[in-house]
Amino acid sequence: MISLAKNLIIVESPAKAKTIERYLGRDYKVAASMGHVRDLPKSKLGVDVEDGFEPQYITIRGKGKVLKKLRKEAKSSEAVFLATDPDREGEAIAWHLIHALKLEEDDQLRVAFNEITKNAIRRAFEQPRSIDVDLVNSQQARRILDRLVGYKLSPFLWRKVRRGLSAGRVQSAAVRMVVDRERKREAFEPEEYWTLDADFLSSADGGQPDEQFTARLQKWRGDEVSISSEKQMNRLLENLPRSGYAVAEVKREEKKRYPSAAFTTSSLQQMAARRLGMKASFAMRIAQQLYEGVSVGDDSERRGLITYMRTDSTRVSSQAVGMAKEFVQERYGEHFSQPRTRRGRARQGAEEAHEAIRPTDVGKTPQMLKSDLSNPQYRLYRLIWQRFVASQMKPAVYDETTVTISSGGAQFSARGKVMKFPGFRILYGTNQSDSDDDLLPEMSEGDRVQLKELLPKQNFTQPPARFTEASLVRAMEEEGIGRPSTYAPIIETIQKRGYVGTEDNRFYPTELGRAVNSLLEDYFPDVVDLSFTADMENKLDEIEEGDVDWLEVISEFWEPFSEELDTAYKKAERVQLPVQETDIECEECGRTMVIKHGRYGKFIACPGYPECENTMPYFEKTGAQCPDCGGDIVKRRSKKGRTFYGCSNWPDCEFVVWNEPSGQKCPDCGAFMVKKRSKKKGNYLQCSRGECQTEVLPGEQLEAVGEGE
Repeated sequence: MISLAKNLIIVESPAKAKTIERYLGRDYKVAASMGHVRDLPKSKLGVDVEDGFEPQYITIRGKGKVLKKLRKEAKSSEAVFLATDPDREGEAIAWHLIHALKLEEDDQLRVAFNEITKNAIRRAFEQPRSIDVDLVNSQQARRILDRLVGYKLSPFLWRKVRRGLSAGRVQSAAVRMVVDRERKREAFEPEEYWTLDADFLSSADGGQPDEQFTARLQKWRGDEVSISSEKQMNRLLENLPRSGYAVAEVKREEKKRYPSAAFTTSSLQQMAARRLGMKASFAMRIAQQLYEGVSVGDDSERRGLITYMRTDSTRVSSQAVGMAKEFVQERYGEHFSQPRTRRGRARQGAEEAHEAIRPTDVGKTPQMLKSDLSNPQYRLYRLIWQRFVASQMKPAVYDETTVTISSGGAQFSARGKVMKFPGFRILYGTNQSDSDDDLLPEMSEGDRVQLKELLPKQNFTQPPARFTEASLVRAMEEEGIGRPSTYAPIIETIQKRGYVGTEDNRFYPTELGRAVNSLLEDYFPDVVDLSFTADMENKLDEIEEGDVDWLEVISEFWEPFSEELDTAYKKAERVQLPVQETDIECEECGRTMVIKHGRYGKFIACPGYPECENTMPYFEKTGAQCPDCGGDIVKRRSKKGRTFYGCSNWPDCEFVVWNEPSGQKCPDCGAFMVKKRSKKKGNYLQCSRGECQTEVLPGEQLEAVGEGE
């Protein structure tokens, strides 16, 4: 351990500073840089494309006071250490601090740790190092590439589409993915197919009533069943035996389901979206809080609860594995502990070499920390904790039974399973697929069964589903678009720019997104090409490894890109976006107002701009009327982005509901019904009037809004 009179440690955030300061004692003072202190200027390109792509870094506006304070602290300290995050971005912040504070770049002043715990921090200070220039160059190359694309393409879009637009190197590829998925959906032609299930009764022993089970027709007269029309199904039903069914085969097989590895950034974002309904950006913000430190216990002691949350690796330290095994053995018994060590591995081309996301102390169970954490912190910590502990447990073991029922050329198949040993699933409980609903009656080959009912069903193939936030993150990872730290900002950016919208929590391209994507496809194919974008990410990884010169990578990109830019300005015609008219007349000039898109979403404006600048907010009508004043119920968003439904006559009428109008009327008071869901009732309807509270359960019919009037 280094022992000096007074050492200054610089980190990015005050929360991280408070946690670290508690571990190091009086000889260390921890200060925060509040993120980056230097960057390219916002007012110009800031990259000299004529002279080796020299970046022109300036102090970020508002960081002058921070730097002044840090310089003062550095001068009065025996040594300065830079403890920024252990990735490219953190290395770049440390490098910028060295230049801003006029420190020596070759000095061993960089300390990096994957978790904010006493032991990890002390180990890091025992092995300080100099700045990793390759890491810095990789981040610098990414920053300059993004600047070249953004600051050159955006003015082009202003001229050819409309002012205020912007384009990004990786974001444009993400928009392309959403557009391509929508094109596939639009080109999709559904195909009809039929399935035939049958309810059978097996003969029970000991005078017990017959047990019912369901099987599906798999073969007919030796061929696999493929039914594409009702006519074919009716012909099959005419020839299908109605009796004489018996058990032809009973096949029992033991199956194992293994636990997933501890979280990477991508898998955490996906699971947080699926299990917790958290947006990627929100989940990463909460994970940052858990990493930097949360006040725990009566003395408000700050603890870093998870390891660094931006990682491609599933690797776990042997010490952490040992702690998990010990916990599992004490809590659940030795028979639940995985005897073979599962340490995971770093993905090829991973941005960082550190660990997967895991709790810093397995002994700090979610329940122990619940009173110290906010609800989002608790839910995300529980998810991370359970995933890691489960990764060190034995697999769940099932007995899977497949029964084949046949008669006169018809062959039906039924499958069921029963859990023999829960293994890691003891942490999660069981899914419906593991319940007793999957159990089959006890049957043996040759047993007779009775056909109770045939259940033909018409089906249609479905188009590719639109991306959810979780599936878009997964798709970007599979395509090599971006890196863990960029997934959340990419998704946030393409929504803010108005290139994609959401419907039922799924992404669709807006008209603006389609127009911009088509223009880029025509004139800048590399910018929106997924393989090109992924290849660029690989080159950035190679820069990090020291295998490629970062200036060569930028030069190879810039030369063809600048030629495409010149051609596009000359040949591209201005894009005319479709105009959506409203039924609203402009109060100032009488023109029919239109819907437009701005940086904050849709709004209504006079088409006579700039002569007439009249605008008004846009609200999407739901078709329901306010039960208080008769105004239109419109879709709104709260300051936190949550959707709610309120009267268009606000603020004169303050009626609001959080649930979506159903389009049906309350049978008791005539107000509109809203859609609700619960575990007990499933999907049901409830009256929007608070004092009425009439409920309509699934299967009950209601009068549609507008009927009978």
